[in-house]
Amino acid sequence: MFPAFSSERPPQPLTNPTRVARDTTAKQVTIGLVGCIFAVSGPTAIMLAVGNQAGMDHGELASWLFGAFFINGFISLIMCWTYRQPVVFLWSIPGIVLVGPALEHMSFAEVLGAYYAAGAAMLILGLSGWVRRIMEVIPLPIVMGMVAGVFLQFGLDWIKAFTTAPVIAFSMTAAFFATTAAPAVANRIPPLIVAIAVGALCLAGLGDGPDMAEMPNTLATPIFQLPAFSWQAMLELVVPLMVTVLAAQNSQGITVLTAAGHRPPINTITSVCGIGSLITATVGTVSTCLTGPLNAILAGSGTAREGQYTAALLACIGAMLFGLFAPFFTSLMLATPAEFIATLAGIALLYVLRGAFMAAFRGDFAMGGLISFMVTVSDISLFNIGAPFWGLVFGFAASWMLERNDFEAQGRNATS
Repeated sequence: MFPAFSSERPPQPLTNPTRVARDTTAKQVTIGLVGCIFAVSGPTAIMLAVGNQAGMDHGELASWLFGAFFINGFISLIMCWTYRQPVVFLWSIPGIVLVGPALEHMSFAEVLGAYYAAGAAMLILGLSGWVRRIMEVIPLPIVMGMVAGVFLQFGLDWIKAFTTAPVIAFSMTAAFFATTAAPAVANRIPPLIVAIAVGALCLAGLGDGPDMAEMPNTLATPIFQLPAFSWQAMLELVVPLMVTVLAAQNSQGITVLTAAGHRPPINTITSVCGIGSLITATVGTVSTCLTGPLNAILAGSGTAREGQYTAALLACIGAMLFGLFAPFFTSLMLATPAEFIATLAGIALLYVLRGAFMAAFRGDFAMGGLISFMVTVSDISLFNIGAPFWGLVFGFAASWMLERNDFEAQGRNATS
């Protein structure tokens, strides 16, 4: 039988505009801007690449982006406002990667049917309260090993930018560290905003900036499509979509928020993923998930924890605008050198990556954390399921065989 339907209550007193204005600082505004730029950059290119490969026209692609950013951004805005945490939802990158090969042998209507089925299943899991129980079984160091493996790629992309665009990467990095090293300056001007300004000046000086005159100014128009349900799509896509959302991506975001001192509403998050997936499927967008890297930027910025939700609110508004003006912002983003985004993301995630390594390897379950990290970094894919999930599986298995004492200690602590 199902347990009683469960969702976490929002903190009291409820959020109001006066409180938001009081909690908003210049640094939070900066973090929100950085998070928004990060969220709408590389992931959008992946979605566009999959859509183009599948033969989707520009209207359908704009509809995908509308669901991915406007609808999910609106949902995130409500959640961040309600729970006063940086609880931001976007779309499943592994999910869209799974969809690419599927579209080679099944119709998009069948894929939509899998979106609806996965969304309904996640909603039931969230309302039942089972997700929290399942996640409490997985030790935090193993999850943080997986998180470190995922975030490591962003750090490596930043380092690689020094070889492909040394002027941009060096200038932005030097500006960030120089400002950070001068507390008197950093307290007045956030280092990340200095890095953005220096990067923009470099782009202008090198002539690599986008030509604004060539940017389209049309709004995205959602295209509503009817699903078709087939056993082939159900077997091939539903379980992998759920696994990538719940085990690979939601666990990243929840762990990041927990490590930052928040108490994320796990059951509600899962239910919202289900609801969001059902809504975004109407315009052809892949499943909704709690974003890990973006929430890491918002929660790991060194700002006061109580005000981090304000940065998330600004990032949500930016995501909504991006979805609404998808044709314009997509063209603008694609015209900006990738090294600019890679450098910005790398320096923004530095402290978060350090924290992930410390949480994974400094205490109990260190071997499981190491295995989880290595498998995730390997980027293997088994049964159409990505490496982050397998990192958790093999990390847990390694700890279960080699670190039984740590499990026993965890059980004693849970019951004490």
